[in-house]
Amino acid sequence: MAFDINEVVAQMLDTIKTTTEDNWNIVKGTANTYLQDRKSRLELLASLKLQNQISQEFFLSRMADEEKILESELHSIAIITKAIAQKAANAAIDILQNAIMKVVHL
Repeated sequence: MAFDINEVVAQMLDTIKTTTEDNWNIVKGTANTYLQDRKSRLELLASLKLQNQISQEFFLSRMADEEKILESELHSIAIITKAIAQKAANAAIDILQNAIMKVVHL
C-alpha cells in the first residue's frame, strides 16, 4: 500500500465536512486553503516517518502541532464553536496519522 497525500487530504476534508455539518459551507474555504497550503509539509512528515528518518515521538509531536494549527484556523471562523473546531481538527489529523501508520505496519 502506497501513501497518497492527495487521497489523504481528500479524506481529511471529508471528515472536516462531516464534523462541521451545517457549517461546512462556511468552513470549506478555510479548511481547503489550510490543507493545500500545508500539503507539502504533511507529505514531508509522512515521507520522513515512512522512511524511519524521524522517531515516533517526534512524529507525534509534529502531528499535535499540525492539529493545533488546524484547530486555530477553523476556530478563527467565529461561527463554529471551539468544540467543533477541536473535533474537526482531531478527526482530520487522525486520518493523516492512520494513513501513515497503515503503510508503516505493512
